This record gives sequence, structure tokens and C-alpha cells, in this order.
Amino acid sequence: MAQPQPQATLSTQQGHGLNISSIPLFTDNYAWLLQDRATGTLAVVDPGDSAPVEAALAPYGGRLDLILLTHHHADHIGGAQALRERTGARLAGPAAEQHRMPPLDIALTDGQSIAVGASTGTVLATPGHTLGHICYFFNDPAALFCGDTLFSLGCGRLFEGTASQLFDSLRRLSALPPETLVYCGHEYTLSNCAFALAAEPDNPALLQRIEEVRHLRAQTRPTVPSTLAMECATNPFLRAPDSQTLATLRARKDTF
Repeated sequence: MAQPQPQATLSTQQGHGLNISSIPLFTDNYAWLLQDRATGTLAVVDPGDSAPVEAALAPYGGRLDLILLTHHHADHIGGAQALRERTGARLAGPAAEQHRMPPLDIALTDGQSIAVGASTGTVLATPGHTLGHICYFFNDPAALFCGDTLFSLGCGRLFEGTASQLFDSLRRLSALPPETLVYCGHEYTLSNCAFALAAEPDNPALLQRIEEVRHLRAQTRPTVPSTLAMECATNPFLRAPDSQTLATLRARKDTF
């Protein structure tokens, strides 16, 4: 069941390089608004719908400089073209999926850099959920925009890739600094709690996290971003020791 969503831009993290705010979309999606503090440059990650993003941009005079896409699914790209037409923003996304997206101004591959004003992010290829899925990692502050590869207490379904690919992608993300803030694409944490508990019923960090999540959602507050340290301690998919275990967990979750 879809969880109630905040009605305004919330969850702002003040950092040395970027201010980051959530834009709730649909019933459980998030787009993320990034503002470079040094230059005022504005970017949005995964705008599945244009209207809520335009409302979030109103305090900035409707300015938008860059649109960052993680993968081709409609709930992540649906507002991109309208936003580009209305703001003149450049559109960046995975080169491997550009044939399934509006025409990209910047086609990105693994290891490339992407600038939001004076803040620079790194593109990480994370196949699994889709074959061309990418994530964006900024280190000032440490922030990961991971689309549908990694969720708080969960991970994306294997729509196109293999469990081995997803395992490698999650291992790559887990190697980022533990203080990294994890900005995923959906508010799935509460629904993920039950499966995580079934997978690891005796994990004390998980039990504490579940109580925190229930408290936040009872107040219709977002549960993301979490931190990578928290996910490594509580997320059964990040904690899987090998790809076969991950495959088993993902198959169980699909029918849970």
C-alpha cells in the first residue's frame, strides 16, 4: 500500500557544495533538487512529473540548469522533456539508455564527471534494475543519487539485469564513504521493513531502524535520505555475501 507523502519540499541537507531537497511525486516517488551554493546552479534528479518540480522551482524564479536521469523508466523521466522546453535546462542521462529517453544533451558513461555549478559528481554504472542504470555520487557533501538500484532497506527489482550484475553494483555502492547520504527514488522504507525483518530477525541495528521508520512515517515524514553506514548495517541486500544469496533474497522479496 502506498504510504502518505509530504506535501512540500522537505528533507533539505545543507552541505559545503550542494543544498539538496526532496520533491515528492505520484504516491511514492522522489525527485531531488540540487542547488550549488557557490553559483546558484540548479539541477533536478529523475523528474517523473514536471508540475511538482516547477512548483519547487518557483522560489528560484523558475530557473533550472540541468536535469539528471538515472534510468529510462517513465516515473523517473516523464517530466524531463517538458522541463527542458520550459527552462532550457540541459538533459543528462545514461548513454546506454538514450534510445529510450528524450534526446540527451549529455550522454553519460561510467566514470565520467558531471558538474552542477562548482560541485562535481561522478557517474557510476549500476546495472541490474535496468541494464544502463547509472547513479551520481557527489563528495561535497557525500551524496548518492541512486534511482532504483538501492533503496533504504531494499533494492530494485531485476527487470533487465542479472543478480550477479546487481550484486556487483551494490558492492560498488557499499564501498563509498559510510557517511554518504543515500537519496533513492522511492519512499519504500516502511514496506521494506517487513521483508528485512524476515530476512534478519535478530539484527539489532535493523530492529532500531524499523522503530525509527515507523515513527517517521506515522508523522508522514520522509525516511530518506538514510546513510550508507545505516544501509550496510540493516539492508539485507547490501549485506548479502554473494550473488546467489542476493538472487534468493530478491526472488523471495518479489513474492513476499
